[in-house]
Amino acid sequence: MLDMRPVGYVVGLLVMALGVAMLFPMLVDIAQGLGHWAVFAESAILTILIGSLVALACRDGVRAGLTIQQTFLLTTGVWFILPFFAALPFMLGATEARLVDAVFEAMSGLTTTGSTVLSGLDALPKGLLLWRGIMQWLGGIGIIVVAMVFLPELRVGGMQVFRSEAFDTMGKILPRATQIASSISTIYVGITLLCIAAYVLTGMNAFDATVHALTTVSTGGFANYDASFGQFSGAAEWVATVFMILAALPFVRYVQLIAGNRSLFHDSQVQAFLLTIGILVVVTATVLMSIFPHHPEQALREAAFNITSIISGTGYASVDYMGWGSFLVSVFFFVGLIGGCAGSTACSVKVFRYQILFASVKAQLGRIHSPHAVFTPRFQGRTIEDDVLNSVMTFFVFFIVSLGVFAVALGLTGLDFVTSLSGAATALANVGPGLGDIIGPAGNFASLNDAAKWILIFAMLIGRLEIMAVFVLFTFSFWRT
Repeated sequence: MLDMRPVGYVVGLLVMALGVAMLFPMLVDIAQGLGHWAVFAESAILTILIGSLVALACRDGVRAGLTIQQTFLLTTGVWFILPFFAALPFMLGATEARLVDAVFEAMSGLTTTGSTVLSGLDALPKGLLLWRGIMQWLGGIGIIVVAMVFLPELRVGGMQVFRSEAFDTMGKILPRATQIASSISTIYVGITLLCIAAYVLTGMNAFDATVHALTTVSTGGFANYDASFGQFSGAAEWVATVFMILAALPFVRYVQLIAGNRSLFHDSQVQAFLLTIGILVVVTATVLMSIFPHHPEQALREAAFNITSIISGTGYASVDYMGWGSFLVSVFFFVGLIGGCAGSTACSVKVFRYQILFASVKAQLGRIHSPHAVFTPRFQGRTIEDDVLNSVMTFFVFFIVSLGVFAVALGLTGLDFVTSLSGAATALANVGPGLGDIIGPAGNFASLNDAAKWILIFAMLIGRLEIMAVFVLFTFSFWRT
């Protein structure tokens, strides 16, 4: 029989940690002299209490390692359970959100998707705005650990190709997670502090700089204003662009860089990611200058900011790019399906999977052209093993099928084609804004019906966990082993 105690123990501890994090926005509301602080006090007490009780009840089952089943359950369980507790301040607080809206906002926050159902952000209590930023910041560091520890060991979506770049192997998954988290957290905090300082230098007040740094480094995209990043301009956009790129690079490379290893500059996925951004920015800026009366600096700045925001999955918008014409709107749709580097806070398909796909296609075309020659697909200078290639191909198939299923499901709830397709894509890729007048960069998800919101909540969950880690739980073979 499957022992759930190790899973329950870790989930309980993380729920407790989430409750402790609620004390920070409580202190902000107290400093502001707002009665809203009581909402966070109540939410924190309830969350810490339930988390501690679960952890105490399961502590006898703790051991150094986790089985494959337990690891899958832990990976999915954390991102499924925590949003319900993170939703409490939205239900009890100033927004008085319904369950579906509160869970949507919390799931969007912890998965760093950045889609929102809240309007009137400018008037919300600062504690609630800070809580949105904290959720995304915690979700960002959490997904880095998942990408470096769990997914490579679970052989999900080709992530096993990065096993040798981490610290140890299966059987010591909890100590290994702690080791990686402690190493990367220092880098994560350092980049966040640098981002706060840079935002302050552009003229942001300390609160806006802090919240936007939290959601920039996590590539989350929650902003303090309904206008998103359109509230700011000029230097702030350039700062955001730089830090979104930094957050979309593999964090393990930063650890290695500090240790004297310059592999960051030789990483093929980093090179491909930066090259892709450069090409897309040049194309977008050129189109903007040719169609609209844009100053070259403005065109380059808006192109760089919005392209980087979408490809990294941050989801900020400095302008309503729905007015940029059908060509650029189509570009933004497909850009959101690229993603950043593996082991970063970025989301979507990820650059390395496209590299493996193209390497495989190139090798296959070579075999067709020269049947007697030997063509071996390679990644990072190493031969791509068959299990990695099969895993990546399976991921692409499941991603495309899932995108179609979610788009059809949203269409059945009464949404139009553009909203259904872009909504499914933005949730599955954890990007944030969709396309169209409803969920585009100038809108939000508040007007969607409840069925559509629950569908998008599930899409955000499976998209953040690379699809296969969730779907495997619905197979009979998983529960029989």
